[in-house]
Amino acid sequence: MAAAASSSSTSVAEYPRYELGKQIRNHEVAIAELNNLSSSRAVYQKNGTIFFRTSIQNAITAEQRQLDLAKANLQKLSAA
Repeated sequence: MAAAASSSSTSVAEYPRYELGKQIRNHEVAIAELNNLSSSRAVYQKNGTIFFRTSIQNAITAEQRQLDLAKANLQKLSAA
């Protein structure tokens, strides 16, 4: 029974890393999709609960910023 408890605590400890990994992949896919859009396409970025029209470059910059933040958080978890 003790072995089952320790394995479940390990999976709980891995959950934040798993979620951050998903976020990183989502941001990478978003950046790739934005890079493949033609310059004439409209892009909307969510700010709070409202979507605002923006340029493709501004959307890429925002996604890159979020990607860097998620990678930094993953590094902090790995170091701890």
